[in-house]
Amino acid sequence: MGSPIKPYQIAVPDSTLETLQKKFSLTTFPGETAFSNDWKYGTPVDDIRRIVKYWQEKYDWRKAEAELNKFPQFTTIVSVDGHEDSLGIHFVHQKGERPDSIPLLFCHGWAGSFLEVTKILPLLTSSDNDEKQTFHVVAPSLPNCGFSQRTSKPGFGVLQYAEVCHKLMLQLGYDKYVTQGGDWGFLITRAMGILYPSHVLASHLNFVLTLPPSPFSTPLLVLQYLTGRLTPAEKAGLERTQQFADKGSGYSHIHKSRPHTLGFALADSPVGLLAWIYEKLRDWTDDYSWTDEEVLTWVSIYLFSEAGPDASIRLYYEIENAPAPASGQMSGKMESFMKYNAIPLGLSYFPRDVVVLPSSWGRTLGPVAFERRHEEGGHFAAYEKPELLVDDLRKTVQNAEISLSRAG
Repeated sequence: MGSPIKPYQIAVPDSTLETLQKKFSLTTFPGETAFSNDWKYGTPVDDIRRIVKYWQEKYDWRKAEAELNKFPQFTTIVSVDGHEDSLGIHFVHQKGERPDSIPLLFCHGWAGSFLEVTKILPLLTSSDNDEKQTFHVVAPSLPNCGFSQRTSKPGFGVLQYAEVCHKLMLQLGYDKYVTQGGDWGFLITRAMGILYPSHVLASHLNFVLTLPPSPFSTPLLVLQYLTGRLTPAEKAGLERTQQFADKGSGYSHIHKSRPHTLGFALADSPVGLLAWIYEKLRDWTDDYSWTDEEVLTWVSIYLFSEAGPDASIRLYYEIENAPAPASGQMSGKMESFMKYNAIPLGLSYFPRDVVVLPSSWGRTLGPVAFERRHEEGGHFAAYEKPELLVDDLRKTVQNAEISLSRAG
């Protein structure tokens, strides 16, 4: 028998908000230079000064908290083999309006949260057209994120995150389900398809990572690349990917090498946390018009998280340093999740994502039921382009011929 499912409401203590105001009064900003606001050097000083002033004087967390609490939220306890006997997991769970709704797990990444599901939730759970599939949506705060608990032992990697998500679906009575993921959600849902293939009916991905083409395993892809037989959009995607690798990926090297060192700054300084995340919100999206209100609510999920903002980056270290697997077991290394798997796939490519690979590379992941290259959108597609993402997800399920009878 599974652990009980308990209703949950976000309630940040008044004392935490009072401490935040005290920290604002003690903030020390970087010294001004002629290039303090040049994005090439990182987050501009003037942007952070403006947002912090708004945070201190106008932003109302209680208002944001009340809006978030309109979504049906719950907690439950999940055990993780060899790691956690009782890990508290927070999640949003909204059932579809139609009786033929299909269970769907929405899996966020970094620097996202369950907040990303809020715009697509009404689109997925209701429909004014009988031909548009509806879903029972489950969107957990991943362990170490949001209002889920902190893990207590080293080695809690992607395989363990996948176990948490799968067990959560089972505890909710969903034996078979569809998954959707980007960023870490790509790796976690890929792991779920490999570990639990009889349960995962299909997987939609808006972030696509693959092994590089090899002259031994994929010679045609190597030839395609070397001869430039790519579409203009695919060439632009590879340029974007290289740009990110050269100029935008430094954060991940810190996360995966010495996460605890950066963790002190993220845990202690709200302004430092803001600057660290704001850079990604701006650089990883496609000219999305972030309001200061949106940015601060996004950052507050990390600031007020159950585990603390430092815990969220530790997964980078765990996947980089995953131990060699025992005989017959799956490796927790990143390349393990990029091998071919028979779960039907939907692949959505957005031009301002941080990695945008050719479509032919994505097809090496498994049988592709649906794919689309969009002309706009970035890393946080569910939040930036909710209608596009939902349409792609529905087409994936339709093309893969997933129905309630199969999900039941």
